[in-house]
Amino acid sequence: MTRRRFIANTWTDRTASLTGDQADHLARVLRAETGQIYDIVANGFVHRAEITTVRPGPNPEVEFTLHEELESDSTLPLHLLLAIFKFDHLEWGIEKATELGVARITPILARRTEKHLAQASAKRVERWRRIVLEASKQSRRSSIPEIADPTPLKTALATEASTIHILLSEVEQATPLRQALETHPTDSVALAIGPEGGWTPEELQLFHEHAWHSVTLGPRILRAETAAIAAVAVASSILSGTTFPQTSGRSPSAS
Repeated sequence: MTRRRFIANTWTDRTASLTGDQADHLARVLRAETGQIYDIVANGFVHRAEITTVRPGPNPEVEFTLHEELESDSTLPLHLLLAIFKFDHLEWGIEKATELGVARITPILARRTEKHLAQASAKRVERWRRIVLEASKQSRRSSIPEIADPTPLKTALATEASTIHILLSEVEQATPLRQALETHPTDSVALAIGPEGGWTPEELQLFHEHAWHSVTLGPRILRAETAAIAAVAVASSILSGTTFPQTSGRSPSAS
């Protein structure tokens, strides 16, 4: 039977600890006991780990001794720039992109992002980080995607460091996404998905100025979250063999 996997909150070379909700679930719901074995992700690596201490209560903590490192998949070398749209749809997209293996997600404040969503987005970031944590555990990832704070498009484009920049476009003459990725071998990709209603002409000009490649997923008009997942899945099929440094995402630093 597949062992349950948790992502450590703190770790050293030989030990790891769960705190907060994870520790409470393990101690109270799963009735953890010393000597039990789980898979623990620490510093981006998966280990077979043995429980050494269980401390339930208001400040729960479960401590482990880390044993041998286990085989794990590399993070997909993909940074998803996802324009902010209706939160329930956006959060579904974030969850599925995490399951598919993206390395980073930046929520983008676009011109056509609804005003009330833009104003509320800063307060949703911690919720989005909890979503990627749970999705990472569910999909047995060895890393947690980084969720950036909501960022204006101009700022995001000016600071993007990926080696190839892909813009999902509704232009009929655009290159298919698969062709663009196969034509431009790369070790890191940035993929931008627009809001409901698409990017404005001014935003498209910004993409052009920063040398983004316009691509298409085909003739159908997809909802933003559907387009994001379809694009990530296509990219995953091409990039999954690429070596990409693992990261511990939002997990706290080792003690």
